[in-house]
Amino acid sequence: MGMNVGSNSGAEPDVILDVNTTPLIDVMLVLLVMLIITIPIQLHAVNLDMPIPNPNQPKTEPKVVEIFIDFDGQLSWNAEPVDRATLEQRMQVATAEADQPEIHIKPHKLVDYGHVAHVMATAQRLGLKKLGMVGNEQFL
Repeated sequence: MGMNVGSNSGAEPDVILDVNTTPLIDVMLVLLVMLIITIPIQLHAVNLDMPIPNPNQPKTEPKVVEIFIDFDGQLSWNAEPVDRATLEQRMQVATAEADQPEIHIKPHKLVDYGHVAHVMATAQRLGLKKLGMVGNEQFL
C-alpha cells in the first residue's frame, strides 16, 4: 500500500460528495442546551380559593343515602325496596334539597353492569353532585 503524494499527473481530484455534519450537530446541541436553560420551570399546581372556616358554625354530618342494587337488579333506598320510578322520584327530591345528600351506590358482586349504569345515569341526569361507589373491595 502506498500513499499518493503530489499531483496526479494532471488529473482532476475526485469530488467529495459527503456533507460535514459535525458543525451542524454542534450548533444543534448548543441550541438545545440554550432552550433547556431558558424554559421556565412549570409547576403542576392548581391554586384554589378555599372558603375560610367559621369556628362558630356547628359541624353537621352529611346526610347519606345508600342505594343497594341486588344481583337481579332489585333496587333499595336505605334498605327499603323501591322500583325505578320511585327511585327517580326520590332522587328528584334529593336534588331539590339545599344541601344534597351523599348518594352511596352499593352494587352486588353479580349484578349486571347495565343496572348500575342506569342508576348512575339517572343520578347524573337529575343533577345529583355527591355520588360514589361503595363496597368495591368485594371485586378484588
